[in-house]
Amino acid sequence: MDASVEAAFDAFDAAAPEGWRVELIEGKIHVVPPANGEHEEIVSETAEQVTLNRRDRELRTYTGIGLYVPDASGSGQVIPDLVIAPKGSFADDQRYHDPAPVVLVGEVTSESTAANDRGPKLRGYARAGIPCYLLIDREAGTVIVYSEPSEDRYTRAAEIEISKTVALPEPLGFDLDTSQF
Repeated sequence: MDASVEAAFDAFDAAAPEGWRVELIEGKIHVVPPANGEHEEIVSETAEQVTLNRRDRELRTYTGIGLYVPDASGSGQVIPDLVIAPKGSFADDQRYHDPAPVVLVGEVTSESTAANDRGPKLRGYARAGIPCYLLIDREAGTVIVYSEPSEDRYTRAAEIEISKTVALPEPLGFDLDTSQF
């Protein structure tokens, strides 16, 4: 990566106001404003359903956790809307973490992030071997559960309209009820 782009990214990241996120995706710096209420309600509802229905009681839901996902961004630094991983996976002082323990990463699209969520992040999460990518696409009115990563893509995708239920693969192993969104 170009050192000047990395330096600019670091400067924007350091100067970002509370609640704003700075990501470097495919060589472009994206400054993302705080999410609106609807976005946060969807993230919160998804996290709550995971907490109540997960089969593996050691799994935890994380929001605002940085992951180091090479190829999802120029720096490899992304902050998904939701991360599911075993308890203690991020118990260090790092800002960006190895995605190896992650079992699910989730993104809720916003007008400013939808293209990245559907493209570079989708490819990056697959390349990182994250077993499941949950894309809640508000603009399209759909939920897509991507699974079985292979190279830069997921080989399985289950798509439903928001308001239906969709199966989340093991180790979650339950139906996510999107009518609550």
